[in-house]
Amino acid sequence: MPWRLVRFAMSKKHPEPRMFTRHDKFRSSYDVVIIGAGGHGLASAYYLAREHGIRNVAVLEKGYIGGGNTGRNTTIIRSNYLTPEGVQFYDASVKLWEDLSQDFDLNLFYSTRGHYTLAHTDSAMRTMRWRAEVNKHFGVDSEVVGPKAVKQAAPMIDLSCGGVAPILGALYHAPGSIARHDAVAWGYERGADQRGVEIHQQTEVLGIDVVGGKVKGVKTSRGYISTNKVLCAVAGSTPRITDMVGLRTPIFIHPLQAMVSEPLKPWLDPILVSGSLHVYISQSARGELVMGASLDPYELHATRSTLDFVEGLSAHMLEMFPFLSNAKVMRQWAGMADMTPDFAPIMGKTPVEGFYLDSGWGTWGFKATPVCGKTMSYTVANDTNHDLIKGFTLDRFRHYALTGEKGAASVGH
Repeated sequence: MPWRLVRFAMSKKHPEPRMFTRHDKFRSSYDVVIIGAGGHGLASAYYLAREHGIRNVAVLEKGYIGGGNTGRNTTIIRSNYLTPEGVQFYDASVKLWEDLSQDFDLNLFYSTRGHYTLAHTDSAMRTMRWRAEVNKHFGVDSEVVGPKAVKQAAPMIDLSCGGVAPILGALYHAPGSIARHDAVAWGYERGADQRGVEIHQQTEVLGIDVVGGKVKGVKTSRGYISTNKVLCAVAGSTPRITDMVGLRTPIFIHPLQAMVSEPLKPWLDPILVSGSLHVYISQSARGELVMGASLDPYELHATRSTLDFVEGLSAHMLEMFPFLSNAKVMRQWAGMADMTPDFAPIMGKTPVEGFYLDSGWGTWGFKATPVCGKTMSYTVANDTNHDLIKGFTLDRFRHYALTGEKGAASVGH
């Protein structure tokens, strides 16, 4: 490291400010308590303060900022969903993503790459055409392309996939992008902190007081907090929190694993997804191949990683890209995916007055971070569900009015 840079780093004339303020004590009460300091919780706090003027907010995190699914995903951003509710919701999110770096004055490494959902069967091609038509109807840039276009975008791909599942075409979604997940959490956290929101790490929620069907307070490992509004944004830990208020949901938890390779020279610009091979892949700004697969086939509240996952994913990767046989896997990890029966989230008000849910994201919560913050902050501030989330409310399961997003899953979940 150059001496001039070291001297600048050690200079007291140019101190680097902390990303956020550390708070050793709670206030006696808060207007809103948010459980979970991941992207969704921090974004909700940020927009509560910035757009609704509600600054007396506490964000509680059992671990550390972004230590849950926000830091355990593959950072893919897209809006090529299947249902009208999903397409409009994620399209709003993509529009927010495009200006987020300027909004935060922080480089999020947001990079538009284009997203190809590969089709290996005639039925998959029919689904791609269906999705393309729904997308176009709502002004989202998606189209069905043939194998030649896939090969042109990713020249290193084997279109026959080793003879196992030849590629017949793909759904091409030009706005498909990636971003640095840690920076997204830091940006929302710093913005919320600058507006007066308190962020408390290493603070576990032990219980929620509900009196007469209304939220009255939160018990934590560091003391008691009085509040009339609680937003739960804890992804795979959702059932533990909903149990505290006696609320039943159809959420079930599965591990979802991913891994990255050693850094390689840039060769893959687009994002590629194969539902038949259960693979999705992109290349990061550092040259790492970021790879994921389908859910682990068992329910488990844990973030352990397995050899079986690496072996299975590596085999499918080599079917698509045989030249990667000598590439090294550098690390792997797992997150807890909170799945719902219709593969759509659960958002908004609940039967418990003052208790709000942002959950059921399964495998696509990261890309929804900005729009979740916008819509949940509106819902909490006004005690009214935002128009964009009316198809995602909990009572849809009671009325059998499901929002079927399973057809828009990137892999076979």
